[in-house]
Amino acid sequence: MAKASNDAGEPIELPVGDRIIRLSSPERVYFAERGETKRDLAEYYLAVGDGIVRALRERPCMLHRFPQGVDGKKVHQKRIPAGAPDWLETVELWFPRFGRTADELCVTELGSVIWAVQMSTVEFHPWNSRRDDLESPDEWRIDLDPMPDCPFSRIQRVAHVVEEVLDELGMRGFPKTSGGRGLHIYVRIEPEWGFADVRRAALAFAREIERRAPDDVTTTWWRKDRDPTAVFVDYNQNTRDHTMASAYSVRGNPRGTVSAPIRWDEIDDIAPDDFTIATMPERFVEIGDLHAEIDDVAHRLDTLLEWADRDDIGVGTDEPDVIDMDR
Repeated sequence: MAKASNDAGEPIELPVGDRIIRLSSPERVYFAERGETKRDLAEYYLAVGDGIVRALRERPCMLHRFPQGVDGKKVHQKRIPAGAPDWLETVELWFPRFGRTADELCVTELGSVIWAVQMSTVEFHPWNSRRDDLESPDEWRIDLDPMPDCPFSRIQRVAHVVEEVLDELGMRGFPKTSGGRGLHIYVRIEPEWGFADVRRAALAFAREIERRAPDDVTTTWWRKDRDPTAVFVDYNQNTRDHTMASAYSVRGNPRGTVSAPIRWDEIDDIAPDDFTIATMPERFVEIGDLHAEIDDVAHRLDTLLEWADRDDIGVGTDEPDVIDMDR
């Protein structure tokens, strides 16, 4: 891959399907550890194209942009800027908290991803619902979030408890690294419930994991009250407008790590930094998209909602963090 240079380089044109995407400043260094550039970032997304499009398809998507590379300022971009190409697909979202709308990117082809890279996007954070039914999620997200002193070995141990409970429920989960120190497991669900019920189901599941692994897991809401060595099963990632880095999304750190789909039988053998924009293209060629079958079966939440009723879990009052709606 290209190495660091003081020259950001002349614009280049990248063929992407039927599109030609102009990439400005292609030699600007985005990832300091190995010196990968904006061009390297675009070439990574081209290499995993089928996977990243599958992960984002038809979902509203917040963009995490780094105009000067990941050591610079991060911009959370909800609104598609003026001057975007007319072929770019978007979806209008309503935010009751602000009384406003925003047109967010809605990926339907790889060209949309590379256009976003041209706009300095490193991370893609999609909703867990699709644009044809925005208020009914079709994806339940299990986020194993390590507290500051939590070793990765504890994340691995808890992941196996998650796998066990999903198996008992007859559900297929698709694990991936977070690109940081955690793990995510995604489960396709029938889009028959709103965000509040999906969150209730997620909390009921999290509490079951906590019951089975009380020394490893916490579901305590307030961060200050959590064991700093524990795994927080973050059920709130299923709240409306809470987003997570998608499968194959690069993360905004100097190492250029990637949120990488993995197999259940790999969990004990991986380390968080194994998957980067330098290593993932070869892995993708060798094993393909491990989430290729994620849309094949959708599961029901009836049992989890029964657990929520059993545990007296009502509709929560926690709301998403305030995000600047002018971006």
